[in-house]
Amino acid sequence: MLLSLNTIGSVNAAGIPTLNEVTVKANSRELIGTANSANEGTVLKHQLDARTVYRPGELLESVPGLIVTQHSGEGKANQYFLRGFNLDHGTDVRITVDGMLVNQRTHGHGQGWADTNFLIPELIGGLQYMKGPYFASQGDFSSAGAVSLNYVDKLPQGIATYGIGQQGFMRGLVAKSHQVGPGNFLYAFELLTKDGPWVTPENYKKFNGVLRYSQENGPTKFNITAMGYGAKWNATDQIPQRGVESGYVPRLGAIDPSDGGETHRFSLSGALQHTSRFGLTHINLYTLHSNLALFSNFTYFLDDPVNGDQFSQVDKRFQSAMNVSHSWVNKIAGFDVENTVGVQFQNDVIDNGLMSTKERRTLSTTRKDHINQNSIGLFYQNSIQWLEKFRTVAGIRSDYYWFDVNSHVHKENSGDSYDSMTNPKLAAIFGPWAQTEFYFNYGSGFHSNDGRGTTARVDPKTGESINPVQPLVRSTGYEVGVRSAIIPGLQASFALFRLDMASELLFVGDAGTTVASRPSQREGFEISTFYMPKDWLTVDIDYALARARFSDFDPAGNHIPGAINGVGKLAVTLDNIGKLFGSMQLRYFGKRALVEDNSARSNNTVTLNGQIGYKINNNVRVTLQGFNLLNTHGHGIDYFYTSRLPGEPAAGVADKHFHPIESRSFRVNLVANF
Repeated sequence: MLLSLNTIGSVNAAGIPTLNEVTVKANSRELIGTANSANEGTVLKHQLDARTVYRPGELLESVPGLIVTQHSGEGKANQYFLRGFNLDHGTDVRITVDGMLVNQRTHGHGQGWADTNFLIPELIGGLQYMKGPYFASQGDFSSAGAVSLNYVDKLPQGIATYGIGQQGFMRGLVAKSHQVGPGNFLYAFELLTKDGPWVTPENYKKFNGVLRYSQENGPTKFNITAMGYGAKWNATDQIPQRGVESGYVPRLGAIDPSDGGETHRFSLSGALQHTSRFGLTHINLYTLHSNLALFSNFTYFLDDPVNGDQFSQVDKRFQSAMNVSHSWVNKIAGFDVENTVGVQFQNDVIDNGLMSTKERRTLSTTRKDHINQNSIGLFYQNSIQWLEKFRTVAGIRSDYYWFDVNSHVHKENSGDSYDSMTNPKLAAIFGPWAQTEFYFNYGSGFHSNDGRGTTARVDPKTGESINPVQPLVRSTGYEVGVRSAIIPGLQASFALFRLDMASELLFVGDAGTTVASRPSQREGFEISTFYMPKDWLTVDIDYALARARFSDFDPAGNHIPGAINGVGKLAVTLDNIGKLFGSMQLRYFGKRALVEDNSARSNNTVTLNGQIGYKINNNVRVTLQGFNLLNTHGHGIDYFYTSRLPGEPAAGVADKHFHPIESRSFRVNLVANF
């Protein structure tokens, strides 16, 4: 969705509204002259509120071209797909909430793990997105894109929600804000249970809480926020196609019904914005503690015919960070130049491990590590309006990483490593002519690799010698695009992009983790349209197509397993038509190569979600939500690898493995404002 950032007062000559107070309006014309690429935008709160989502992470599907799905239990981090990537749990899409990085480095299950299950949708004030490695403020994991969500400081009214539905769904939420002294105190508490359609009920239980105090008066604004989240669940992981066809396992069944997990996350964060005659200063700092115990079995009886192949991945960490930026405008050679300089610190103290288990009982320890990972990012960006119809945004970013790994099982894998990288950024913007603007973007970025891999000498599972991986991996992107609002009520953008990666991060299905792989290249296009012909009707359509290939030669082939090809979405919202309101979202999730030679492919998946609501009075409304209304038997994810069922050859069978999407279900929600 391409919505505008409209500044109060004049927009500075550089065209970047960072020095004025910003309000957001559903008017694309103000986005012309402020955006730096065809593929950045804002999704407003009322649009997020109108979406029918099965899980909180699906709110990110309001980003054009982004798919959010699941391949395991409900409490596990989602799978993300964008710009020709299978991003696994977040390898190359950077997600932040209130400035806190959600992606977790050197994670026990996979690099970039981004668990958004702690989100409370009613508190999200808006979503901003930008795609490609073109933005100096965005660091690790942002090669495909970056998504930023922010909670509101206050609510216009209190919210009390109670929902019940099929598949054991029940949810309660209470949220309200009060004026306390010169500021506002906000609280929210959520409880949720869900079983899903599975033969083995998920028994998913979640608690969530948020406390925030904020002040918005005068030149200094700030907020302090505490969040707490915890969940536990059973998981129906992906199952082999041959097992379903033979009747060994039902389509909604599990090979190992003891899979599942337990997690919690607690954070304390603060943000400050200060305006003075010297410019605008932003400070964001936070600390969080998270813990995860995940039990999975993807290969069943391949490695251990007696006890089975279930393994546990644990991750416990304390993460602390501080982000500081300062923006100011001055004149150089007669040109108004906006400057932004920033520094970003992050420290992760991590304990994680990999154990062989049976019915969640530990049998042996494969690896156990303590990691201290530190990074500093420095960036500078300037924006210059050279001519009435031509401006540039240029930036540079340098990142420095330190890894200290202490391996408790294989001492050979202990050690220190260091890496750094500097990446330039450039945007050239032409126009507008007839409410149409043109963009050229170039930039390089990076993703970090798992810190344990940077010092590894021995494979902890096989004992074979291995080589360490490069700590930081460069990406290089190019893009041309256009954005237009020439037709009243319609805003549209189109972009052609290319992205080169020095090393692909791939999910390995039979190991349950991500590994550094071959260099790759992606080319594609994205088109997004947002149409509001009437104040009661909005239509949002986007489609993206990408070609993803390994860029080196290997006899195995050059297709990237799991890389998304085509994706399309249609969302329609009706409101302001009396007491009734409603919305629907149609989603197309295209076919994907599952192996390098493209001999095995997934099918496409089409889903339809929707809701209809009735406003009983100004403060009470009821909604009926429907999920997978077509009751399709499509797949949320597909893999191709070797596994073994009882009675099969010891070498196992190479086969497709899939996780079905949830069957059709309905929920009723009663919402009261107070």
